[in-house]
Amino acid sequence: MKKTYIYIFSLLLSLPYLYSCSDEQIPELLPIEDNGNSTVVEDDIDVSLLEPGFNLNPKDQSGNLPDADLPLDIYFNANGLKVETDDGEEDSPLLGYDKDCYLHAGVISEGTWMYVPAGWDEDTEKCKMKLVKENVWKITLGPSIRDWFGSGSTPVEQLGLIIRTSDGEKGEPADHFEDIIDNKYVGFTPAEPEMKDMPAGLQHGINIIDNSTVALVLYEKNNQGKRVYDYAYVMGNFNNWKRANDETSQMFYDETAGCWWIILNGLDANKEYAFQYYLGIRSEVEGKKDTELRLADPYTEKILDAGSDPYIPEYTYPSSQMVYPSKGAGIVSTFKINKDEYSWAYDGYRIKNKNSLVIYELLLRDFSETKDLNGAIQKLDYLSELGVTAIELLPVQEFEGNSSWGYNPCFYFAMDKAYGTKDMYKKFIDECHRRNMAVIFDVVYNHATGAHPFARLYWNSDDNKTAANNPWFNVDAPHSQSVFHDFNHTSELVKTFIKRNLEFLMDEYHVDGFRFDLTKGFTQDSQGDDNKYNNQRIDILTDYYNTIKAKRKDAIMICEHWCEASEENELASRGMMCWNKVNEPYYQAGMGWNENSDFSGMFNIGIYEATKGGWVSYFESHDEERAAFKAKEWGTDIVKNDIEVRMNSMAALAAFTFTVPGPKMIWQGGELGFDTALLNYAGTTNEEMEKGKTDEKPIDWTYFNNPARKSLHQAYSRILNLRKGNPELFDERAIIKVRNVDEGSWTGGRRLEIETYNGKKMVVIGFFADTADTQWQQVPEGWPLYYDVISGRTENSSIGGENVVVDGGHSFKIYTNFVPTNN
Repeated sequence: MKKTYIYIFSLLLSLPYLYSCSDEQIPELLPIEDNGNSTVVEDDIDVSLLEPGFNLNPKDQSGNLPDADLPLDIYFNANGLKVETDDGEEDSPLLGYDKDCYLHAGVISEGTWMYVPAGWDEDTEKCKMKLVKENVWKITLGPSIRDWFGSGSTPVEQLGLIIRTSDGEKGEPADHFEDIIDNKYVGFTPAEPEMKDMPAGLQHGINIIDNSTVALVLYEKNNQGKRVYDYAYVMGNFNNWKRANDETSQMFYDETAGCWWIILNGLDANKEYAFQYYLGIRSEVEGKKDTELRLADPYTEKILDAGSDPYIPEYTYPSSQMVYPSKGAGIVSTFKINKDEYSWAYDGYRIKNKNSLVIYELLLRDFSETKDLNGAIQKLDYLSELGVTAIELLPVQEFEGNSSWGYNPCFYFAMDKAYGTKDMYKKFIDECHRRNMAVIFDVVYNHATGAHPFARLYWNSDDNKTAANNPWFNVDAPHSQSVFHDFNHTSELVKTFIKRNLEFLMDEYHVDGFRFDLTKGFTQDSQGDDNKYNNQRIDILTDYYNTIKAKRKDAIMICEHWCEASEENELASRGMMCWNKVNEPYYQAGMGWNENSDFSGMFNIGIYEATKGGWVSYFESHDEERAAFKAKEWGTDIVKNDIEVRMNSMAALAAFTFTVPGPKMIWQGGELGFDTALLNYAGTTNEEMEKGKTDEKPIDWTYFNNPARKSLHQAYSRILNLRKGNPELFDERAIIKVRNVDEGSWTGGRRLEIETYNGKKMVVIGFFADTADTQWQQVPEGWPLYYDVISGRTENSSIGGENVVVDGGHSFKIYTNFVPTNN
């Protein structure tokens, strides 16, 4: 509950653009009435004269507007107040609360919330609202409104108010109070902008010209080729957050380029500057205020967010490096001319063979005790020793809030501070490279949230979605699986933005490749069927792939595509890779059920080979239920009730996954049999089951102390290190001599025989049935030795052509005709 009101607070900081936000971002505003400064004392309060919510005085007063140079009594009345919740309309949570509360307030001037007297968690006497009648609280701002806030020479136009309890568990958002009388100071009047060509060579966003000069460029032309905003200014700590009709703040407009632009001079090269754009549409109605918008730069490499930053731990991101400006409103962008340099120690790392990669899909939030890059770095040796050769990070570009899977992006050039500083990201990647592990970024270019600057520039507040004239976004997605706001992938603006972002991530962070989320949506023409072969989609993805390969030849691109196999095969033929989900048959076998347990999908997708590098195969990812959970809940009796059998079954699944040629993926914790449910199975509808899907589910590292789980971990380590040390046995050079993995091989045991050009051979034997009888399987003749990969023992060479013992059900053996050096 506390986080809910903190989030509302972050929105009220951004009141000028509340109606540019998505529907999930807009709080219900309470009905209020602006009255004159109150002189009523609490003993004389007639509650019937107070409207529900905030009141500036009872209704029997003069009705004059509040004067910034006079004191002001503010009341909050919870009687009769209704609020909207997920379950419908309810009474105010403050109804019946019998203690004092606290006011969180700020002056709003020129659309900016500022002069906040106390932080959200600060219970200062100054901000205490006294309980003066049942369900009624009061505070006096004095000796004047201006003095109480300490607003000095700043014009006071509005007030923003929130009431909360000391623990933050109860509270109410408030509307902002407009039209405060301020005879001392006059508000700003925007002048007509000057049309002027911007200097050659500038690109959209932040342009470093020299050690004291920066050019800021904001593209603003709708999809009809017209400018929407009548004026634009820049406000930041380089001009004391003041708008002025001169070169310090007012932006020129280049009609040909469709850009607002300004040159900032006299800057300190070593200072970090915070800034925002201030755009406006003049009102056509006399006396009505202009429509104005505060906006961060979409190309900023670091944002400041008062609604999220205070809740990032100091050990993850020092608060001294993200001080929110008092005159900021909403998300603030930053720049620094002399960027902090990182000294790369292992810059020579390159992917040698993408087809034998073992990729570990990792969510920083849930991976380590500290939930950040610091904790992940401490576990890199663990991953390297496990046999991992690449780490795929779930999205780390700035997303809304601090706790997320990351598929709700809002700023693409800034790394999310919830995981660490810019240098920490680079150190993590450097340390991965030191251990010969690639780093793959999961990137989300199908969609963005309503907080993205491109979405907010052209927004339909009535429907809470991107407007029809938005040059970057569709109003509605032309495909069936979209979330948030769908990019128009045929727009040259979008293509240029994405390619520039890919190049930036490779240059700045030295990443080795990308996993593209939801590539099925990269088209404007679904042809009535998302899965149907689509040349437009292929060409768009190929363009991005070529951009990546031009920057670095060994870099990889993986698509979450889910289209017909012929289209995925076309992507593979061009060098890309696609996800290959083979979870259901593996679930079945892991639970001990033969029905629908055919493993063939690990080897072929229709007529196409999944073992030649075009597909990254797996039986668990962040989107699928845990195999160990399925086995624990719905396995046969022996699987459900015996953890040793269950972990043996998970190890057998690993044996028939990671010994198969082609790149493979592990979802974090799979090597320990992690079995916390992804979905809420207490729910009765799909919506109820999905609720909480993305909630925190941290790995329980005490699992490593459980003998059965440790045995599973050892099996993973043995198999993965076999792959690491002998890539030729698992890439496109491997030959599958025998493959018995269908339902017909259930009772007699499943079997693989693989060899490669240099004489290395491997046989895999496994049983997934419950039978307790000792099983026998014959192994090939003519091997010079038989090395048991899991036990690490070398068997007598005479074993060839004889039966080998596989003890009981849910067990397996892996033999090679050589002793691996990595094991």
